[in-house]
Amino acid sequence: MTDMMKAIVLEKFGSYDAFRLRDVPVGAVGPRQVRVRVHATAINPLDYQIRRGDYAGYVPLPAIIGHDVSGVIEERGSHVTEFELGDEVYYTPKIFGGAGSYAEQHIADVELVARKPANISHVEAASLTLVGGTVWEALVGRARLEVQETILIHGGAGGVGSVAIQLAKAIGARVITTARGSQRDFVRALGADEVIDYVEEDYVEAVAELTKGRGVNVVLDTIGGDALSRSPLTLADAGRVVSIVDIAVPQNLIEAWGRNASYHFVFTRQNRGKLDALTNLVERGLIRPVIGAVLPLARIGEAHELLENGRARGLRGKVAIDVSGGTVKLPDPS
Repeated sequence: MTDMMKAIVLEKFGSYDAFRLRDVPVGAVGPRQVRVRVHATAINPLDYQIRRGDYAGYVPLPAIIGHDVSGVIEERGSHVTEFELGDEVYYTPKIFGGAGSYAEQHIADVELVARKPANISHVEAASLTLVGGTVWEALVGRARLEVQETILIHGGAGGVGSVAIQLAKAIGARVITTARGSQRDFVRALGADEVIDYVEEDYVEAVAELTKGRGVNVVLDTIGGDALSRSPLTLADAGRVVSIVDIAVPQNLIEAWGRNASYHFVFTRQNRGKLDALTNLVERGLIRPVIGAVLPLARIGEAHELLENGRARGLRGKVAIDVSGGTVKLPDPS
């Protein structure tokens, strides 16, 4: 008899009603794979982009999507020696490479899997896998941010931005970030040295004032729009711009040329090494998860809507999904 599990299935591309809760087969575990009981997952912009149909050519329907897992190993393949049954782990499933994390169980290639930080919950760990790996790739792998350099992080109160502030401070950089005025205390508590209210201030002018005209060494773009063309105006010579946003509209980068700038575009490639490095920082208290909302698996559509419209609703950090329980936490309207 085939083992079954509850999963959220994307049956059509479209709005928040595109998901259905279904019973689906668990699947078989390969020699270098593990089966994980999923305790928590989380929502990312990539998830709602897939749901809308932005990547329709890469996602055959029906599909189980989702890109964060924290849980417990319940089965391991014959060639897996790194983990034991019962180990707590976290990871990002393959992107566009199989079933995702909106389910009670998940089968993963063992090379993607890392031990969960011991000092945080599954809900907290699930909020870190994709964003943590993305931030590590952006700041360490691409920008090569160094001690005493200055970084401008666009969107510091978001899921990626909130982790980026903490990692940049752990590296020893000076952090300038953009956020709404109501988020100023929040991002300062994460470690931001200077906060620019992007509603009331022009960030190019503000950076010039804060750096006495020297500019920043690195810009992390988490927001898109015209950030690729305007961010070079904030750069010091030989500065670096790292963007995690796919932008279809052409932009004029002439200002980057004048500053000898380099550009890096990050579509996250996950592996255990990045998560092990992240775990070290979490367990040392240098990075903490930031969760703005928690919903159960059956309310995935609501979770997608919350993330897409989160700025207007005061969302700070990630929207997490408690798969194993019924925890509900909604954004603080203040």
